[in-house]
Amino acid sequence: MPGLDDLRRASADRLDRLKAAVRASGGALIAFSGGVDSTFVLAVAREVLGDRAVALTTHSPSVPASEREEARRLARLLGARHLEVESHEGDDPRYRANGSDRCYFCKGELYRLCAEAASREGLAAVLDGFNADDRSDHRPGHRAAAEAGVSSPLAEADLGKAEVRAWSQAYGLPTWEKPQMACLASRLPFGVEVTPARLAQVERAEAALRALGLRSFRVRWHGDVGRIEVAADELEGAFALRAALAAAVKGAGFKLAALDLEPFRSGRMSEIAGLLPVRR
Repeated sequence: MPGLDDLRRASADRLDRLKAAVRASGGALIAFSGGVDSTFVLAVAREVLGDRAVALTTHSPSVPASEREEARRLARLLGARHLEVESHEGDDPRYRANGSDRCYFCKGELYRLCAEAASREGLAAVLDGFNADDRSDHRPGHRAAAEAGVSSPLAEADLGKAEVRAWSQAYGLPTWEKPQMACLASRLPFGVEVTPARLAQVERAEAALRALGLRSFRVRWHGDVGRIEVAADELEGAFALRAALAAAVKGAGFKLAALDLEPFRSGRMSEIAGLLPVRR
């Protein structure tokens, strides 16, 4: 795997393309989750647009409280004006039904709020953190972005996750090695109704596991069972902690805790649902 310096050398022209695209907007509102990608987009936008780059974060039961505070901290670190609004995707029965297109309805609500805020702020563009690698994933939310006229400057500059992490490190962003995040609804199998109680149960379980030292993992909701997926490099350590992990998951309200023998990887629930080919 290329080192960080190699990745930066190989993608320097693409970083220039990213900056040029963001600069050309004249002013942009960034859909800002506080994740690796949107934080880097915000950092570049602040660099080339100054105060004409504004961050917007939405809050709902599908976003862990810890991530909300992280977004606030990162926006302060970058000196960005940070708007925070409540989103109401949970009011949409199509979202609650949790079909394979759930993200389309969630992102539709997000980009509606972004468009309204951008109009109020007099900003011509809305930018998101969709990167070049995301094209190969099941991302119905990107369809909502396209319909809303949202720009994805990372993908347009052909910058993938590895390049974003490498440049984030060069920019001094603490997110450069942050584990990949996703909304809490992604922990529920497709077809299981999304409810605030189920989201809160998953949030409690994951907060307890994070307190035990795990970094890259998921707690999947299966009724009475909380199934823990842990990244490959942490799986051996997680097995050694299995008693504490079980207690943490049961403490969140699950009757049973299971530690998956296969490691966590992004898109695994989509693989199980047959939406993506299974990777080994």
